[in-house]
Amino acid sequence: MEPEHTPSDNKATFQALEVTIRLALAFGLVVWCFQILQPFLATIIWALVISSALFPVYLWLKRKLGTGPGLSSVIFTSLTLLALMTPTLMLSGTLIGSAREYANQLQSGSLQLPPPSENVREWPLIGESLYDTWTLASENLGEVLTKFEEPIKEGGRWLISSAAGAGFGIIQFAVAMIIAGVFLAYSDRGEHFADRLGRRLAGGAGAEFAQQASATVRSVAQGVLGVAFIQAFLAGIGYLAIGIPGAGLWALLTLIMSTAQFPTLVIIPTIIYVISTADPVAAAVYTVYALCVSLVDNILKPMLLGRGTDAPMPVIFLGAIGGFILSGIVGLFVGAVVLVLGYQLFMMWLYLDAPELRP
Repeated sequence: MEPEHTPSDNKATFQALEVTIRLALAFGLVVWCFQILQPFLATIIWALVISSALFPVYLWLKRKLGTGPGLSSVIFTSLTLLALMTPTLMLSGTLIGSAREYANQLQSGSLQLPPPSENVREWPLIGESLYDTWTLASENLGEVLTKFEEPIKEGGRWLISSAAGAGFGIIQFAVAMIIAGVFLAYSDRGEHFADRLGRRLAGGAGAEFAQQASATVRSVAQGVLGVAFIQAFLAGIGYLAIGIPGAGLWALLTLIMSTAQFPTLVIIPTIIYVISTADPVAAAVYTVYALCVSLVDNILKPMLLGRGTDAPMPVIFLGAIGGFILSGIVGLFVGAVVLVLGYQLFMMWLYLDAPELRP
């Protein structure tokens, strides 16, 4: 005997089917919107990071000018683009030119190396072998290139790809700066939206989550990315002044490693090169300057990063390197901010009921 279906059962089945269809339509709409925005997602997040980091400066300029949000945003964005893009284009010009030149020389086998200084032979442990290899490369580079033919060709392709990526990164940065100007003009609405979103997602603690997210983004953007830009810019000036070949390329590497918290891995090799090839007085001056640049982050980072959050170095490192691998030069900065933000919000949620226990 088959069970009877009551009207209430039919109604429950109909309601379940209706909820399923609504959820499917909502999910499809969300996926569709994400696919539409996906090509611009990294640039939009980068714009959010820039606008959050520069928001205090924007407010100061707005008060000084006494103008409305729209005009203040236009003036601020124009001045910021001029101040940031001028040195960026200068260093990027040498980067692109050097990368193409080295790539062509590597692939054609015409790269020439200067002979090492006699001082290299006196270096402990590696001095003798390094001097012999360097001398052989300066006298008969073809023999050395033959031993490492495939890695050298791959390096040439990587340099060309890096040059193209740097040019695209500059365009992305300029577009992100313009979008950040729009965000700044509508900062009041953005703050209200973040507060409402936090409350909808986390209830009563949503406002605290939103404030923590804002503080984290601003702190990391100023204390990590801002310091990395300053350090790379100062290092780039030194590379250009002392005449290091491919100064723009070295400045880019400094920016990458400074964001990953290891700027000395790039600065120390340049000091070794200058000591080995330059005049002793110039080498001494450059060494002092480069060491001071490598210590800049130890002075500025506690002042800026300490204002908003305590970000563990491994989290910043993994975010920067992972973002760079995923999305190139823009991902280098966005990745560090996003991963630190995720870490801070997770720790805040983990100790929400006992904040005094949080390490």
